[in-house]
Amino acid sequence: MNDLPGARWFKSSRSQGGEACVEAAHLHSGCVAVRDSKLGDVSPVLIFDGPAWDRFTRAVEAGSFDQP
Repeated sequence: MNDLPGARWFKSSRSQGGEACVEAAHLHSGCVAVRDSKLGDVSPVLIFDGPAWDRFTRAVEAGSFDQP
């Protein structure tokens, strides 16, 4: 269970309403938390600091994680 009370989780506007998504929450510390939407409150959470989140999202946009 994640311990982020008050986190306001959201799905990407590109998720198209599917259930196999990730959710993110911007934290007061400037970090971004990410979890599996299927598991909700019991999902493990990854927390990125601001610069790491920026690098990650740029890599996603560049297709660095696309599967062949």
